[in-house]
Amino acid sequence: MRVLVTGGAGFIGSNLVDRLLSEGHEVVAVDDLSTGSRENLSEAAKSDRFQLHELDIRDPALIGLATELRPEVICHLAAQISVRKSVADPVHDARLNVEGTASVLTAAHQGNTRKVLFASSVAVYGRPSAIPVPDDAPADPRSPYAASKLSGETYLATFRALYGIEYTTLVLSNVYGPRQSPDGEAGVIAIFTDGLLSGTPTVVYGDGTQTRDYVYVEDVVDGFVRASGQGGNGRRFNLGTGIQTTDRRLHSLIADAAGSPDKPGFAPPRLGDLPAMAVDPVPAFDGLGWQPRVDLSTGLKNTVEWARSRPR
Repeated sequence: MRVLVTGGAGFIGSNLVDRLLSEGHEVVAVDDLSTGSRENLSEAAKSDRFQLHELDIRDPALIGLATELRPEVICHLAAQISVRKSVADPVHDARLNVEGTASVLTAAHQGNTRKVLFASSVAVYGRPSAIPVPDDAPADPRSPYAASKLSGETYLATFRALYGIEYTTLVLSNVYGPRQSPDGEAGVIAIFTDGLLSGTPTVVYGDGTQTRDYVYVEDVVDGFVRASGQGGNGRRFNLGTGIQTTDRRLHSLIADAAGSPDKPGFAPPRLGDLPAMAVDPVPAFDGLGWQPRVDLSTGLKNTVEWARSRPR
């Protein structure tokens, strides 16, 4: 099938592109390269079944592209992903995440796309009453970013009602793995890994007991591939492990994988950080046959090996 991946030059998007190509699909990546990198697509670029279009998803040219290429599935990963930036500039966040999603769905309609897969965030759950968080937990957006992601889910349902475009929403917990940059809005694993390999100071915020649910990028990619079929139509699924790992334990695991001293600095907790988060992945197994397969220790070793080989 032909698949269009928005944000296809990014961390998750490029890994998804590689997986789809390995399975024989035609892949069209759309990315404005503001945070994504052509380097992430160096292997994909060798395939005659791959195209990269440097394009903002809000550009009307996206609709023309979809009309011409008629992708069967669109994987929508392009987004403004920073909670803090969304608080500082909610209008910019809405332009990218709300207007951008409306543009992608309009392109899907004009291109006669069968299904759209939407990358959402645990931010839509706010401060949940139960952990691991079930995928039918009430939404409780506490940032413009969370509100924009929830708006995307509403737009998906609306376009399904109007035009019959199927969709599946995939709520991603803390994704990590090769190609995640330690710069910009990086995840803590990329930041710790870069610091421990380069010998620069690392910092744990708070007392180190804050927890998160870390899921390896290959597992997340597998979730998108499984959701591209007929399963999970009109559903939201969590892609996570359900396992909580403290910040302090995470630092120790990465230090061990990197062969570096496990001696982080400590700083006051950051305003708005949740004390704990993990999501329930069981419904994704029931609905998609998906489950996380890479344990944290193995995933961290793979990530450190990739980061060690990355030019500095």
